[in-house]
Formats: sequence, C-alpha cells, structure tokens
Amino acid sequence: MRILIANDDGYLAPGIAALVRAMQGLGTIDVIAPEQNASGTSNALTLTRPLSVFEARGEHVKGFRVVNGTPSDCVHVALTGLLAQRPDLVLSGINNGPNMGDDTLYSGTVAAAMEGFLFGVPSIAFSQAAHGWAHLDAAAATARAIVEQVLAAGLPKAPWLLNVNIPNRADAATLPRRVTRLGRRHASEPVIAQTSPRGDPIYWIGPAGDAREAGEGTDFHAVANGAVSITPLQVDLTDHAALGNWAGVIGRGA
Repeated sequence: MRILIANDDGYLAPGIAALVRAMQGLGTIDVIAPEQNASGTSNALTLTRPLSVFEARGEHVKGFRVVNGTPSDCVHVALTGLLAQRPDLVLSGINNGPNMGDDTLYSGTVAAAMEGFLFGVPSIAFSQAAHGWAHLDAAAATARAIVEQVLAAGLPKAPWLLNVNIPNRADAATLPRRVTRLGRRHASEPVIAQTSPRGDPIYWIGPAGDAREAGEGTDFHAVANGAVSITPLQVDLTDHAALGNWAGVIGRGA
C-alpha cells in the first residue's frame, strides 16, 4: 500500500502532520505539500513558471517534500514524475476549517484530492468543521478509521473521490458517519475595503455566506447534528437535464 498525502494549509500546518501520524502502519507514505498556505486556490496549476521541490527541515516534517506551488501542483508533479511508484490512495488535509457546500469549488484541500482522482487514484479530502485545530488528534483518529473502513471493504477498481468533514470534538472518532450531498451557501459577504499605507484602495474577500440549503441529507445538516459528513464527489459539471433545452435554443443549424 502506497499513500500520497498533501494539503492546502502548507507543509508546516498541524493538520498534515496529524494526518501523517494517523496513517502510520498502513503502508509507505509520501508527503508532498505546498510551501505556503494555499487555501482557496481550487484546482489551479502553475503554468507561468517552473516549480521547485525541496526536502523539508525539522523533526516533525522529516521526509516531507515541499513544492512552491498549489495543492494541485503537488499532486500533479507527484503523479507525473516525482514519485517512482504510483500511489494506491491520495489523502489531503486535515484542513483548518470546513469544506462543505459551495466551499468545495474553492477548496485547495478538495482540489488536491481531486487531482489524484483525475489521474485515476482513489482519493479522500479531510477537513475539520471549524477553524482553530481543536481536537485535531480526534479528527486524525477519525480519518484513520475511515481509511481502514474503506480498505476493509476493498478499493473499487474505478477511481472515487470522498469529501469528509469532521466536527471539532474530542469524541469525533465515535460519532456517527453520514453519507451526504453538498449543501449550498448564500452569496459571500461584501468585500472589506481598506486603504494601503500608500493611500491606494485595497480589498479583502468577504466572509463566506451562511448556509442556504442545509436540510437533512446535506453535509451542513450532518455536521450541525454531531455527525461526520462523507460526500462522494464527481468532476462532471454538465447540466445534463438542460442539454435538450439548450439544443433547442442554440443547437439548430449546427
């Protein structure tokens, strides 16, 4: 068993160290993570400059390899030349904060796992449902239990992608696990306007909106009710139900 672990909070983040510790004993682990926090970079690949890879220094990051790029860069480079052997599983996280609903479109954590999925490798993204790293060891134990459960069931031949959100609780590993769909958020809050020291206007992206669709069966509902949310994801963004309508409107004469 070979496991590739990445994240979007950077190689020094407590979440990735906890995830690596939790996976010890399951097989050979390769850690390839961004040099800096790359939250919100989604599936971006760096195409305008070369990427550098170096070995991390420090006891708690011993053996980690670091890429000066995005989470997707890390997995892409790993699978297209950096690793001598293809991994059997790609894991991403543990993220500092939730990746539920519309967050998944922006998430670098989910993107790193999705990059593995795009290359045909089963992949799981792990996030804590609140910021601050509270009860991180419990989240890591939950991640270990989920991986063991998946391995015990046997890995399907077709690649798959799971998005896991874990409540920040000491008893996280014993909480019920719910297979969910993505909820939806309201639009983000307005940008925060400020002035730079030179007097120029600058803008910070505003906070994410509150949950709009958070009913039973959604990831928001599961976490709010004390359960671990596990959402199977796919990449196909096609609106299949609308294909016929659009063909009638603009498909004529093609």
